[in-house]
Amino acid sequence: MSDENKNCDLCQLPIEAPGFVLITTSGLKQFCCEGCQGIYRMLHEDELVGDGTAPAASY
Repeated sequence: MSDENKNCDLCQLPIEAPGFVLITTSGLKQFCCEGCQGIYRMLHEDELVGDGTAPAASY
């Protein structure tokens, strides 16, 4: 993982555990937890590419 600190695309808290990502029409979205990922998925369902999941190597 890079030294760059990333924040959750929903709540803006720091991302400490990788793996909570969605692919959207506006790019890759990263989240701090499964809860934020699920809420974003529900609110932005029309923006997801495919089912929204990204292969582990893509982030």
